[in-house]
Amino acid sequence: MDNRSEVRDFLMSRRAKLTPESAGIPGGTGRRVTGLRRSEVAMLAGVSVEYYSKLERGSVSGASASVLDAIASALQLNETERAHLLDLARAADGIPTSGRARRRAPANPATRPSLHWALGAITEGVAFVRNPHQDLLATNDLGRAFYSPLIGDGGRTPNLARFQFLDPASREFYPDWDLFAEMCVAIMRAEAGRDPHNKSLQDLVGELSTRSDVFRRLWGAHDVRTHGAGTKRFNHPVVGELTLAYEELAITAEPGHILMVYTAEPGSASAERLRLLASWAATERMPIEFPSTSGDR
Repeated sequence: MDNRSEVRDFLMSRRAKLTPESAGIPGGTGRRVTGLRRSEVAMLAGVSVEYYSKLERGSVSGASASVLDAIASALQLNETERAHLLDLARAADGIPTSGRARRRAPANPATRPSLHWALGAITEGVAFVRNPHQDLLATNDLGRAFYSPLIGDGGRTPNLARFQFLDPASREFYPDWDLFAEMCVAIMRAEAGRDPHNKSLQDLVGELSTRSDVFRRLWGAHDVRTHGAGTKRFNHPVVGELTLAYEELAITAEPGHILMVYTAEPGSASAERLRLLASWAATERMPIEFPSTSGDR
């Protein structure tokens, strides 16, 4: 990905989201730009207009942490957006993946028996591992049943983003499809900022941009986010609607890979439906093996 254009488009998109009123400055009349002017951002950040214009053209290499922090404050960036700006600056300075040395051939965590033991120990919730480019690498038994619409009959490695944007079944599975789509792309945007040289992610973005108008539009918005924790609604073809809480946990042995756990509120209808799904999975036995992934970074 072109770092200069990424920086330019990100800063311009954040500037366009602000109004003079929200920034606490007079709006005036005859404005010809959406959002703040460059001069207004420069004033709020305490830098010259010429210097901010240089940054917004993508020349962020060498910018100090204090300047980037001032720009982030002026643009009212949230923590994820601030981190993304710093990631883009590090990439411009030739420092990959948020300062971590890039590893040539990281192990696929799905091949580690201890990870499968840990997943298997989670019996009352959906648990799975994904990599930075949204491949579903491993699940517990309930996870295989839960994601049966995505996993299908095997073949290529299941991918959450491809399912979201290319499989019509996702619109049934995700009642809040538009919200899920925005989240998916924003998470991928943040991942791309952390590791701009991840070819697998670049290839996936190219594929989805070509095949999905919605993905292409959302990717162009330059929104970023982290997953963290929250609740989501699902409509499972076997047990119906589920409202589940999620927690995202980093797998420190494999930077960039995360363990996601979905659970239901105890005593709720969703908890009962998860138990029914577990019973169905035990009956079906679901003998699914995920293909090994090649070229994972």
